[in-house]
Amino acid sequence: MGYQKYLAEIWKRPMSGEHGKLMKERLILWRKEPSVVRVEKPTRINRARALGYKAKQGYVIVRVRVRKGGLNRPRPDSGRRPKRMGVYGYSPHKSAQWIAEERAARKFPNLVVLGSYWVGEDGMYKWYEVVMADPNHPVVKSDLERRWISGFKTRKDYRVTREKLLKILEKAKLEEQAGEETNSQ
Repeated sequence: MGYQKYLAEIWKRPMSGEHGKLMKERLILWRKEPSVVRVEKPTRINRARALGYKAKQGYVIVRVRVRKGGLNRPRPDSGRRPKRMGVYGYSPHKSAQWIAEERAARKFPNLVVLGSYWVGEDGMYKWYEVVMADPNHPVVKSDLERRWISGFKTRKDYRVTREKLLKILEKAKLEEQAGEETNSQ
């Protein structure tokens, strides 16, 4: 087995053994940090690489802290029947991971979100690391595997999904075909 496969095995049970002690120390440090922090290296290199991270300029890892639980509201003081109190049954309608990606995209508006992965949780928070890339960086533009990132707008596209990529490629093909037809006439 390569080392990445061993890493994947360790992360199946992250709070057990020697890795568990390390994780407890990490969580204590992470609680004291701000909610969105840029990180030098990914905590889970195998997951980061699977999402498109490369150890080059133009690629950024951001660790985001998201509060766990539903969005229960404070109980109103004025009189109304319990059904209309609006206290119970509020859920975010999107996962904590998706919220983390949005927060990272808001903090770094010039970068594109490639994906994210779980790195830890305690009773109050969950932490995710978000893999981001700079679409305007020359290193990213010259990389043959990742050149497609430079076709994305950064502010509106929180996440690069397969569907968005296919739409962009189809649009480019249609424009190319239209250009060929005008040249042939």
